[in-house]
Amino acid sequence: MPRILRVAAAQMGPTQRADSRPQTLARMIALLEQAAAGGARLVVFPELAFTTFFPRWLLDEAALDAYFESALPGPDTQALFDRARELGVGFYVGYAEKTPEGQRFNSAVTVGPDGEVLQKYRKMHLPGSVEPREGSRFQQLEKRYFEYGDLGFPAFHGPASWGEPVLGMLVCNDRRWPEAWRVYGLQDLEMLLVGYNSAAYDPNGGDSEDAALRTFHSQLMAQANAYMNASWAVAVAKAGEEDGSGLIGGSCIVDPNGRIVAEAKTLADEVILADCDLDLCRQGKEKMFNFAAHRRPEAYGLITSRKGAEAPPR
Repeated sequence: MPRILRVAAAQMGPTQRADSRPQTLARMIALLEQAAAGGARLVVFPELAFTTFFPRWLLDEAALDAYFESALPGPDTQALFDRARELGVGFYVGYAEKTPEGQRFNSAVTVGPDGEVLQKYRKMHLPGSVEPREGSRFQQLEKRYFEYGDLGFPAFHGPASWGEPVLGMLVCNDRRWPEAWRVYGLQDLEMLLVGYNSAAYDPNGGDSEDAALRTFHSQLMAQANAYMNASWAVAVAKAGEEDGSGLIGGSCIVDPNGRIVAEAKTLADEVILADCDLDLCRQGKEKMFNFAAHRRPEAYGLITSRKGAEAPPR
């Protein structure tokens, strides 16, 4: 019996700092409804989907709190969970999490069609800096506002109505690190879900990268890692001109051969759909990327023993 899961990537256009939470949630619910009308059973939203990308600003503690969720669902997000449950559709969504102990994480959850959280993930690879860059109009202060993820890379099963796929989650910059994908691959990953807010310019300063190159890199990451781990990948952007700062689009759904089967055409709110044959993963898992047959972990010690690059001795 084929295991076909129709998935939607719910790309979002910009969310401005002045936009109200109800405005943003209404947009998300509209995307959810459009995806459900197209037959999707799993909808993937971007990183930090409920707010503007606030790490571009230097904020005090009081202003910062307004961007974080102390509970999910909570008063500002409950309507999305309720509508998804009514539609019988699950979703992935990225958000800023504040724990009861006061810890802050850049997190994501995947929610089942019954409205219950299946798994939580906390972003591991935080870009940017703790201190602001002097003279920069926009900052990248994730290291200032978030702690490094402490949940690892936990794969999990989706529900029977989805074909019980083995799922994994990443958030934005995590998708650039093949180690993260491989840890999921070693858990027999069948579909990786990742939302992102990626600048359309080099966020670390300089002019060596433009929007076209950064979009190419974003899709390359999904294609290469989906292929090398024989899994589907659903990569979803928040895109467009947000508070005067450009974000790339390039949302895409990639098959286990690394081929883009659906991609966004705009930098606005947009739903793309694909029927994902989960059993298509078997080809790669049983042949080229049969890890049990071909991997040599005894030779890979540097990957976990060394953090930074060092040249060999002369």
